[in-house]
Amino acid sequence: MVATVAFDTSALMMPVECDVRVFEELQRLVGDFDCVVPEAVRDELAKLSDGASEEAVAASVGADLADERCRTIEHEASYADDVLVELADEFDYVVTNDGPLKQRLLDAGAPVIHIRGRNKLAISKP
Repeated sequence: MVATVAFDTSALMMPVECDVRVFEELQRLVGDFDCVVPEAVRDELAKLSDGASEEAVAASVGADLADERCRTIEHEASYADDVLVELADEFDYVVTNDGPLKQRLLDAGAPVIHIRGRNKLAISKP
């Protein structure tokens, strides 16, 4: 079975900000997966990628990863976190490095993949 894995903005910025090999870690955790990114996440990455700060570089890399490895899902909501919570039941997992979003997703019954330790990912289930 191929797992559907949704990414938030922080997850796509992990390779630069946290030195995490996100896609390799996901393969280790869940096996084969289909990567999806809400439009609002792509929009947020585009806004954050302006400039030369470390955050801008991380967002630019995240946007490239989303373009290369993920399919985009359309939705009505404009705030990325709200989209992920609203659509959580459509995904097998949501990847995030955002503590408040992680808690919202767990409260909504969605399994969350997040950083554990220095640069490894782990799964938390509701």
